[in-house]
Amino acid sequence: MAKYTKKVRIIGKGGPIMGPLRKMVKKIDIGQHTKYTCSFCNKSKMKRRAVGICHWGSCMKRVVDGAWTYHTASTVIGKATNRRLKELKDQ
Repeated sequence: MAKYTKKVRIIGKGGPIMGPLRKMVKKIDIGQHTKYTCSFCNKSKMKRRAVGICHWGSCMKRVVDGAWTYHTASTVIGKATNRRLKELKDQ
């Protein structure tokens, strides 16, 4: 018998059924519960409201993007490409 309960943090709510998916689910859970930096006022208060919707009440802005994260990888790549092309066009 174990002497104490193992500390598993956020993933403990899943119970033993999580099994091999533990690390992936942990990454998603931590990502959807963190506070993100607002891209409009630069405060670290943007919070997930629903699937794909992040909201910050102070500057009354709502951002729609990834389901479990503030920005998906493809969004970041797309914004960087758009910015780069815009700079080339201005020159």
